[in-house]
Amino acid sequence: MPDMLVKLYELPALEEALAAAAVHGLQVRRALTMEKPRVMEWINANFAAWSAEVDATFTRLPVTCFIALREQELVGFACYDGVCRNFFGPTAVLEAERRRGIGRALLLSALYAQRAQGYAYSIIGGIGPADFYAKTVGAVLIKDSSPGIYAGRLRPEQSN
Repeated sequence: MPDMLVKLYELPALEEALAAAAVHGLQVRRALTMEKPRVMEWINANFAAWSAEVDATFTRLPVTCFIALREQELVGFACYDGVCRNFFGPTAVLEAERRRGIGRALLLSALYAQRAQGYAYSIIGGIGPADFYAKTVGAVLIKDSSPGIYAGRLRPEQSN
């Protein structure tokens, strides 16, 4: 899967995305260090393939993982600087919670945080929903970026 590039100096308004998620009873915010055990338990139960990357975001200060909550229950997350510096991802929202603006609010929260840390651009690594990123933040494909930084990585062992 290719990577995409986002101009952090031309992002849509974050406040609108957060307000749209709040209409559905959702809060999007940066995870706190002491929340790591609960977040990691949820990640391992729902999105285990990204466990190592999310874990790495809790070693950064500030933590580079944003979470979406409804009444203290996790429904989604978005991270940056987990695989390498200046990369957005991984991110996911529970299937039953999609189409409520949560992904948009999480994406913009993380991208605004990257911009606040001095980045002018963000790389969305190994993208899945390219149309979502293009429409939401004007992301463009980076030519010849697949497999990019993921080339030669160790794969999980196969069970026989």
